[in-house]
Amino acid sequence: MDTVGPAVLTTDGLQILLDALRRRSYRLVGPTVRDEAIIYDDIATIDDLPRGWTDEQDGGHYRLLRRDDEALFGYAVGPHSWKKFLHPPVLRLWRAERDGQSVRVMPEPEPDERFAFIGVRSCELHAIAIQDEVFLGGAHVDPHYRARRHGAFILAVNCGQAGGTCFCASMNTGPKAEAGFDLAMTEVTDESGHIFIVEVGTETGLAALADAPHRAATQEEIDAAESVTTRTAAAMGREMRSDDVHDLLLRNLENPRWNDVATRCLTCANCTMVCPTCFCTSVEDTSDLTGAESSRSQRWDSCFTTDFSYIHGGSVRASARSRYRQWMTHKLATWFDQFGSSGCVGCGRCITWCPVGIDITEEVRAIRDSESAEEGSDGRA
Repeated sequence: MDTVGPAVLTTDGLQILLDALRRRSYRLVGPTVRDEAIIYDDIATIDDLPRGWTDEQDGGHYRLLRRDDEALFGYAVGPHSWKKFLHPPVLRLWRAERDGQSVRVMPEPEPDERFAFIGVRSCELHAIAIQDEVFLGGAHVDPHYRARRHGAFILAVNCGQAGGTCFCASMNTGPKAEAGFDLAMTEVTDESGHIFIVEVGTETGLAALADAPHRAATQEEIDAAESVTTRTAAAMGREMRSDDVHDLLLRNLENPRWNDVATRCLTCANCTMVCPTCFCTSVEDTSDLTGAESSRSQRWDSCFTTDFSYIHGGSVRASARSRYRQWMTHKLATWFDQFGSSGCVGCGRCITWCPVGIDITEEVRAIRDSESAEEGSDGRA
């Protein structure tokens, strides 16, 4: 792809871009307001976007608030991630029909629709890349994930506001999208209202941009876009030192802090359901009362359920302590050993949507502090 400088889209131009993507047979999915939250669902026009809305987030706390402007992307992230479209919560794998003494098994056909994801944040781009490694890397490729992922168009949005539980800056996953997108835009305000400074990432993105009226960005507009993400990075609600967390957690599998968090954890699995990278599933077989039809489905599961680690004789991880430790050490430590990266992108969803506000950044800090205190008492600090 030839080098293309940043361009400017107006809100009208953004609508024309969405229309062009639809004409190219993409299914448009983006943020919209529903049930007092900003979720991801099918959209048709920019009027479906959360214009003038923002969110207030903290541990166990999420509220929608009105902004004092008409920004289309002036929020952080909500309870949904793009995982629900690429790795669906429920997926039928096959169905079978019995006719007399014969049985016919019919695999679930792979989907043939193409997604256009509108408003993907940098942390979420990293999450998609992580799930690409899980489902597409190695010898065993998930055909259903591959079919959904192949040909997906990604219109990223650089964050103009950090949520109260965001810590992507300390995880080096945001707030500015660096790769993994077709187009990436930053929403800024000028004398005419809201405009979007757009960066091209692929030839597909360049072709889509050509369908919408745009102009070259001025240096002043480029600088304004850079200042947006710089301010956002400085306003993170949380941080987590991640350079040593792999070894730190594996050295502290018996740390008393695990007992402390177990007294608070409800093992409700909210954190794994909202996490954009968690991928655990179980398989369920069903049949009708006559036995003439049956099917097998894949469903999201969680390492916080006792059944997930059940083997003959009982669950391997019967206690809340062992289940929380498994989740956190896998996410932040052994994920490196499996897939070569952290399983956490710093989106903060697990903190916001935990009913009791358990904070993964605080748990890491507490374990680090307790280790430092122990070393100090031994004269090794």
